[in-house]
Amino acid sequence: MLPPPQTPRTDDPSQFQDLGARLRAVRRQKKLRLRDVAEKANCSMSMLSKIETDHATPSLRILHRIAAALDTSIAELFSAAEASGVTVYREGERPAVLVRRAEDRPAIRLERLAPALPGQIVDGNIHVLEPGAESGGDITHAGEEIGYVLEGVVEMMIGGRTYTFAAGDSFHFNSDLPHSYRNKAEGVTRILWVNTPTTF
Repeated sequence: MLPPPQTPRTDDPSQFQDLGARLRAVRRQKKLRLRDVAEKANCSMSMLSKIETDHATPSLRILHRIAAALDTSIAELFSAAEASGVTVYREGERPAVLVRRAEDRPAIRLERLAPALPGQIVDGNIHVLEPGAESGGDITHAGEEIGYVLEGVVEMMIGGRTYTFAAGDSFHFNSDLPHSYRNKAEGVTRILWVNTPTTF
């Protein structure tokens, strides 16, 4: 029998990778100006600067646009290849990034299931949504997605239609359909989410 799901802590910054520093490092490595990335991501320079210095946290939608402007993906930003070809993440040790975190906004935590490897064709995360958390607008990209709700209730908007999924429900859709989501449960919602290819 599986142990009951643990309620994740989202108040411990030591759990999460340094989002701003990683974005800044990738931008500098690619020799891109703050202005260039801000324009491509349809984000103000001041907001991007705050994100890079960890004075603001982007929504999932904005983070996806910034990653695309840097010609990378969220998966590649927060993963490192394992030399052995085998990666094991134990419970509580998965690399994670927190998005949409502000005093008045609930957070979404993305827990990596595997590192991003060269030539990889599939990407997986566990999306952990605090009560009231939402993705922050429509996201579109190449590929397709499969999800399975582990805990809670999520309302998803896919291609202009609204769906509600509870624990035990699954879904599949083409990623080029505009999609977004919000937690409709009183507690945490957890979703096992798989994308192919690794365009998220």
